[in-house]
Amino acid sequence: MQKKVQKKLFNLFTGELFATIMFAVLWMMYLQLFKWTGPYLTSFSSLYAFALLEFILLQGSYYWFLKWKQVQRKDYSHLPYRQLRIFRLFKRLNLFLIGIGIIIMIYQLIVFPLHFYWFIFLYIFAIIEYINYYHIRLSYQSIDEMKDFIRQKKLRSSKLAEDLKNLY
Repeated sequence: MQKKVQKKLFNLFTGELFATIMFAVLWMMYLQLFKWTGPYLTSFSSLYAFALLEFILLQGSYYWFLKWKQVQRKDYSHLPYRQLRIFRLFKRLNLFLIGIGIIIMIYQLIVFPLHFYWFIFLYIFAIIEYINYYHIRLSYQSIDEMKDFIRQKKLRSSKLAEDLKNLY
């Protein structure tokens, strides 16, 4: 049982980290390979949304890393208070950055409407990741998890949201 949980947490932490790195690599490759992507990928708004997404993905990777280390120590409790305070700070910072994104979205729509769709895709992706980590679990990896989701007929809180409840 412990090995199974360890493996799942390791896969979550490395998967999020790998996705973060690969998104950045693909971003750079597209800039090099396809000249037409330059205006879309290098505009301030797109860079902002991309950085926000990467920042939130790194938080998820860090959370799963901490949980993985905890299970390695055979500790199945919530994260320690000091670590949860960091995630509470991240949560507040994310909301602030998402709020700034709304201002950027309005500016983008008025000044550069052609680049708006790429920005909005990245921005919504970042918001979905934020919700997935800090509020409601939106991702279900295995068939058993999907069956459990269908059986419950409701969305579950994310693991990080459950841990943060203990902080307040």
